[in-house]
Amino acid sequence: MISSMTGFGRAIAEREGRKVTIEIKSVNHRFLDLSFRMPKVVAVAEDAMRECISKRLSRGHVDIYVSYLNTRNDTRALSVDDSLLNAYIEAANKLSETYGITNDISASSALRLPDVTTITEAEENRDEIISLAVEALDAALTQLIDTRKKEGARLESAFSGCIDQIEEIASRIAEREPLVVSEYSNRLSERINGLLGDCSVAVDESRLAMEVAIFADRASINEELVRTASHIEKLRNMLLLEKPIGREFDFYIQELNREFNTMGSKANDAQITGHVVSGKAVIEKMREQIQNIE
Repeated sequence: MISSMTGFGRAIAEREGRKVTIEIKSVNHRFLDLSFRMPKVVAVAEDAMRECISKRLSRGHVDIYVSYLNTRNDTRALSVDDSLLNAYIEAANKLSETYGITNDISASSALRLPDVTTITEAEENRDEIISLAVEALDAALTQLIDTRKKEGARLESAFSGCIDQIEEIASRIAEREPLVVSEYSNRLSERINGLLGDCSVAVDESRLAMEVAIFADRASINEELVRTASHIEKLRNMLLLEKPIGREFDFYIQELNREFNTMGSKANDAQITGHVVSGKAVIEKMREQIQNIE
């Protein structure tokens, strides 16, 4: 089953007051291109997250959005600068004694004095953050891959239909090919007879046969038809594979296009040219769709 490169996934991992939320979305890209947007505290998990993604995805531009919440009681610590607080108290006492001002410093007001208190963030548990980030990412990836497979199933059906159309068009070209030489031979004979009219000059049948043979060799598209059938079979088989096929599938679509171009230039027949144009239209449709296949 083929897989699209377009998808979305979201998951949350939560444990002991720590919560990691990850949203991941992907679109088509020639290679695996990862873009992370996450708070600094979670950056320690980036390498582990890259490894996790590269094991499950092979192509696509992937945006990973990470948010982190810590509701633990030990996330912050409050410290008091005792020497500075003593200086404030001594200054207040001195003002009170000197000027008779009421000294109204209380514990709560003391804590609000400039630079007396300092709030520091507690050091995070690195291993726990990495574990939560990978856990959430793995679940989000599962969801992402599921949406990519669903889109891939739709594209697989479309590709299968296009391949059937190409095969049908190729069969019409194959049916028409033998008639091209015989019709050319008849037209050539009629033209020569028309030019000769009632003249008694005999037509050189061997020379006529040689001209027809030269045309038949130049206009032969049998090899192109054989290769086209081979490419069609290869494309059908690839649709059954359980692995990324985007690059290889694209290659054989290009080969199909090359065979049709050659048939159009060699056949020298209006009907075959019409079939070639129809075939190339289907191939172009496939070339547009293959850009989103992993």
